[in-house]
Amino acid sequence: MEGDIMGFILPLVLMFAVFYFLLIRPQQKRQRERNDMLNALQKGDKVITIGGLHGTIVDLTDDKATLKVADNVRLTFERTAVNAVVKDD
Repeated sequence: MEGDIMGFILPLVLMFAVFYFLLIRPQQKRQRERNDMLNALQKGDKVITIGGLHGTIVDLTDDKATLKVADNVRLTFERTAVNAVVKDD
């Protein structure tokens, strides 16, 4: 009887461990890196939004970012709409 229970529980535990290490943990790491990137945004950073718009941050609040995309064009986005910071080489 105990062997049947162990034979049933062990595969479930192994399956959960595989899901955790292959799916859950990497997703948490990516989310943590994204949150760190959003918290580190500063005026003057060149960014790309999730829509693919390239611009430079000219104003930043807790939840909004204003991007300069051309000489006289400024667009306001949610801070979470920033996808990546472009590094100058």
